[in-house]
Amino acid sequence: MAKTQTQFICQSCGAVYRKWQGRCDDCGEWNSITEEVSLGASGRPKGLGGNRGRKVDLVDLGQPADNPPRLQSGLAEFDRATGGGLVPGSALLIGGDPGIGKSTLLLQAMAALSNAGHSCVYISGEEATAQVQMRADRLGLSKAPLALGAATNLRDILTTVDGAKPPAVLVIDSIQTVFVDSSIQPPAPWRKCGHVLRN
Repeated sequence: MAKTQTQFICQSCGAVYRKWQGRCDDCGEWNSITEEVSLGASGRPKGLGGNRGRKVDLVDLGQPADNPPRLQSGLAEFDRATGGGLVPGSALLIGGDPGIGKSTLLLQAMAALSNAGHSCVYISGEEATAQVQMRADRLGLSKAPLALGAATNLRDILTTVDGAKPPAVLVIDSIQTVFVDSSIQPPAPWRKCGHVLRN
């Protein structure tokens, strides 16, 4: 049985180190390096207590895929940029310079989707709900049946949307502000948050 190996990976650029350090030598980011345990020959990292995971269903690459209908917002450029609309069960990361309009674009897309009958939840980690409501009012979107919330704790967000009928679309603006209360260093790296949200 092989030993598990611990690596330290920069969450900003993906650089790998043998030991922890405060600053990434490759990209220069501070406090972006986190510990990750790689699987050894046993297939189990330390800390799983001998518990096995669930078996994943495998499909043949040539098998016809179930193509669920995409959720189209009606915003031509947004739908084009997402390949024809949002794919149910997928995660989409929107990036860009500060002030470029990411939050405005997402608010417009979620308002359009909710007006089309899709249940949508918009969680803001940077602004109060009143600020989001004021932006929606300026854009003429205040009548959209879009649910708003303000939170940065991932457990709070999951508890909020966990119910009999989860929303069709969940927006977290911005994932960089989110932390996991079991994490030592808030905010949690977006990779970790994305993994928790998709599972």
